[in-house]
Amino acid sequence: MAFKYSITLSSFRNVEPLEQTLERLVQQGYDAVEMFGEPETVHFKSLEQTFNSFDINVIGITGMWGSMTSDGWKRRFLSTDPSIVTNSEKYVQQCIEMCHYLGGKKTNICLFADDKFVTFDGNHYVISEDKKAPVIQRVLPVLSELSRFAEERGIQLLLEPLNRYSTPYCTTSNDAVRIAEQINQNNFGILLDTFHMNIEEQSFEHAILKSEGLLQHTHFADNNRMMPGYGHIDFQSIIKTLNDIGYNQYISFEPILTYEGYESATKSGLELIKTIAYREL
Repeated sequence: MAFKYSITLSSFRNVEPLEQTLERLVQQGYDAVEMFGEPETVHFKSLEQTFNSFDINVIGITGMWGSMTSDGWKRRFLSTDPSIVTNSEKYVQQCIEMCHYLGGKKTNICLFADDKFVTFDGNHYVISEDKKAPVIQRVLPVLSELSRFAEERGIQLLLEPLNRYSTPYCTTSNDAVRIAEQINQNNFGILLDTFHMNIEEQSFEHAILKSEGLLQHTHFADNNRMMPGYGHIDFQSIIKTLNDIGYNQYISFEPILTYEGYESATKSGLELIKTIAYREL
């Protein structure tokens, strides 16, 4: 199956000017980008004009969960403080509005939690299923309402499992599928990220197969969070399984780009995945 490819602009945010990034990404053959989710720090109209000038699409918004901005620590749906939950809800609404304005189709949610919620095995950061369930139940009505808010604007709301060292309540495809099935709305799906999957999943193949029908977006990064090819993840098996379930959405790269030579890495990583995808057709 022929894929389209995007990359997260949050990866470049503190590295270089946006215009420099877009110029290179267009030359390297990317089809689209994901704008970083800081709606209160950007001017929508100017941003739209910049993307139009480089003739590149915005596929969606990357939520900046755990962001180091002044309000980033307030983005926690699993909180005992109602004002924190309200702030998180408002943040997602703003991301949805920005996504709609820029012509995007997807934005993600991650379930960060208060420290007081996180009662786990201190060595392994693991929470048992029976302790996860009542905490997750608290957020389901909010997620349902946000999903309806997104649907009215033609946006898919995607739940992204993170590894346990980020947030231990939604860490695997099983966790995400269980939540999505309870939300049970057409525009509420799942985003799987290979960096987090490498830490949490028993196998990439099982996680993808488990998510069939709900998987609406992917983030690709190697085990060290660099571009594919700079670590040891077997992307061939991942792409084969995506083909097996008929996945026809974007492959979007989300690397860390603070290392020397990132300009060539964004090119070689894209070429690697395109080569594998071509072989798997």
